[in-house]
Amino acid sequence: MQGLIGKKIGMTSVFDKEGRQIPVTILECGPCVVLRHKKRETDGYEAVQLGYADVKEKDISRPEAGFFRKSGITPKKYCREFDCEKNDSLKVGDVITVKLFEGVGYVDVSGETKGKGFQGVIRRHHMSGGVMTHGGHSKRRVGSVGCRELPGRIHKGKRMPGHLGHVHITQQNLKVIQVRPEENVMLVSGAVPGPRGAVLTMEKSRKKGQ
Repeated sequence: MQGLIGKKIGMTSVFDKEGRQIPVTILECGPCVVLRHKKRETDGYEAVQLGYADVKEKDISRPEAGFFRKSGITPKKYCREFDCEKNDSLKVGDVITVKLFEGVGYVDVSGETKGKGFQGVIRRHHMSGGVMTHGGHSKRRVGSVGCRELPGRIHKGKRMPGHLGHVHITQQNLKVIQVRPEENVMLVSGAVPGPRGAVLTMEKSRKKGQ
């Protein structure tokens, strides 16, 4: 198994053995239920589908409700697929907890960043703006955006005001500080995307290995 579904609890700080203070993010990892085990012989690749967070059957679609009813599993709100090496021991209905990350040094955390709404170029692109004197008429404006000669239009990719945040990103190579199986949480160094309570996916680091 490469990862789990969970949520962001919040941030705090802990002290290491040398007495140094480390800012950490508390992540609730699972518990996740195995919904389906894809195998190379039947599906062409090895993967495991996991479900997280119970939900009422009336709040999901009818095909999803039929899938959970057939599997005999309580309906789940979030479903994700993770890579998995060939492992015949995983069965539908198995519960996977934060113990998956015991002994893991680094993880990759994916999620949606905080949405900031419509923002100007100073906040969105860190532009400096114009002069802030009494006679300045371009304090927080975009400035020149087009060209007078050919092609006589605004080029694609021009940095302009627009929607900021609420994009899917992956924070890579976060160091695992602690794994607490009794509380089903994991502490990682630094910040992760999203507000408190945001649903995230945590995977073993692909660049730094184990």
